[in-house]
Amino acid sequence: MKKILIINGPNLNMLGKREPDIYGADSLLDIISYTESRVSSKVHLEWYQSNIEGEIVGKIQTAHEGPYDAVVINPGGYAHTSVAIHDAMKILKIPVIEVHLSQIYKREEFRHTLLTAKAATAIMGGFGKETYYLAIYSQLH
Repeated sequence: MKKILIINGPNLNMLGKREPDIYGADSLLDIISYTESRVSSKVHLEWYQSNIEGEIVGKIQTAHEGPYDAVVINPGGYAHTSVAIHDAMKILKIPVIEVHLSQIYKREEFRHTLLTAKAATAIMGGFGKETYYLAIYSQLH
């Protein structure tokens, strides 16, 4: 059975309340339920969310030590600023898929720079809650 770690960064715990015109009306728990219902029993998903950069770095480091086949990460606003998360992602020898719910290139200019994505195997965005499923699906085949 494949095991995928899914890391969510700052403010993603506020989905459904924060800018629903951009991020949709679903909460993070709604997205987790939706995604879990779509994946097969051949994969185990471990979900994690933190608003704290150092905690996210620590969780990424556990993927280096742990039994994961891939990491899916939505670094939230840290995608544009965090050298620390970027450097932690570079440690991993497994695929790292960076996801974004919105189409960042239709948004503010500062969101067009993705520091963390430079350490990712692939990036995916703009598909709303479907983005997580698509990233997971990419690792199952």
